[in-house]
Amino acid sequence: MLNHKKKGLLLTFILVTVIMIVMPIQNSITRAAAGDGSWSSPYSVSQGINTQNNSSKTVQGYVVGQPTAANTVISSGFPNDYALALADSPSETSTARMLYVQIPSAFRSAFGLKSNPSLVGEKIKVTGTLTAYFSHPGLKDGTAFEQAGDGTADPGPEPGGYYDAANGKTGEALKTALHTIIDDHTEISYSNVWEALRETDEDPGNPNNVILLYTGRSQGKFINGSGVNDWNREHVWAKSHGDFGTVMGAGTDLHHLRPTDASVNSSRGNLDFDDGGTQHSEALGNYYDSDSWEPRDEVKGDVARMLFYMAVRYEGDSGEVDLELNNLVNNGSAPYHGKMSVLLEWHKEDPVDDNERRRNEIIYSDYQHNRNPFIDYPEWASAIWE
Repeated sequence: MLNHKKKGLLLTFILVTVIMIVMPIQNSITRAAAGDGSWSSPYSVSQGINTQNNSSKTVQGYVVGQPTAANTVISSGFPNDYALALADSPSETSTARMLYVQIPSAFRSAFGLKSNPSLVGEKIKVTGTLTAYFSHPGLKDGTAFEQAGDGTADPGPEPGGYYDAANGKTGEALKTALHTIIDDHTEISYSNVWEALRETDEDPGNPNNVILLYTGRSQGKFINGSGVNDWNREHVWAKSHGDFGTVMGAGTDLHHLRPTDASVNSSRGNLDFDDGGTQHSEALGNYYDSDSWEPRDEVKGDVARMLFYMAVRYEGDSGEVDLELNNLVNNGSAPYHGKMSVLLEWHKEDPVDDNERRRNEIIYSDYQHNRNPFIDYPEWASAIWE
C-alpha cells in the first residue's frame, strides 16, 4: 500500500515539474510572437483587445465574420460592408477573443464582407484607432487595410534548386530552359493586382505608401484610380504590343505591372523604350517623343529586366501570346518591344537593387510562385541576347 502511495506522489511530482517547465516556455513563445503595433511588427488580436486606449496601432489577425451586436458575430449572409471581426485563430468562435473592426468607406469595396465573403478565414493587417466598437473591444477610423499571407501557400521549388535546368546553357537553349522554369505561374485577376501592388511596391520608409515607378513619388496606397494624381496599374510591356488585354496571363503578370501616376502613365501610353526626347513636366528625369519613352536613371535597369522577363515567359505556347524584343521603336500593336540594344545598356548601367530583390521574393512567395531570372542572375541577359 505504501508503495502505491509513493508511486502516486512520484507521478504527481513529475506532472507538476513538467507543467512548471512547459508554462514558462509557452509564455516565452507567446511573448516572442507579440508585436509593437507598427506595420512591420503588428499587434496580435489579443494585444489589440487589451490595448483599448485610443492609440493608433496596426493589428494582424484572421477574419472570422461580421459583428452585428456586442456579443454577436455572423459568419455568412453578411448584410453590408461596414464591419468585420478579427481573431488570432481562423476557427475562433468566442466573441470575447475577437476585435471588432469598423471599415471606412474607402476600404469597403475591397474588405467589406458582403462584397468579399471569401475573406473569411484570411489573414489581414489593419491600422486604426484601438477603441470600443459595438460596445466591444474594437478598432475604428482605419487608415490602412492589407491582406497578409500566412505562408501556407506552396511556393513551388526552393530558390536553391530553382534554376538547375538552366545551368551551363547560353543563347536560345538558355532562353528555352528559363521559359520552362518560369512558365505556368499562378495567375491573379486584374482587380486583385491593386492589392498585390500595395505589397510589392511598398515604400520601405512608409508602409502606408507605394513608390511610383516613373516619378519616384511616395503616395498613399489607397490613392489609386483614374484621377489626375491617382496612381494606376502600368503595364511596362505595353499591353497593346501583342494585344493581350487584362484578362489574366500577360495582362495581370505582376513581374511587369507597377504603380504609376495616372497622367504620367497616359503620357507613356504604348511607347517603346529608347534614349532621348523632351523631359516630362511631372515626371522629371523621364524623357519622351513621338515613338519612345526614357525612364529616370534609377529605374532604367528595372524596366529592362521586366521586359527581359516578359520575352522569356511568353513564348506562344498554351494559347498565350508570343512576345519578343527587337531593336526598333514604333512597334505599334505587334507583339514586339524595343529598343533591345538600349535595354541591354540600361540593364548594365542600373544594376539590380534591394527593392527589386524584395519585389521578386514577394511575387514568388505570395502570389505567382515564379521568379524573374534576370534579377537573380543579371548575366543571363547577355548570355541570351548578346
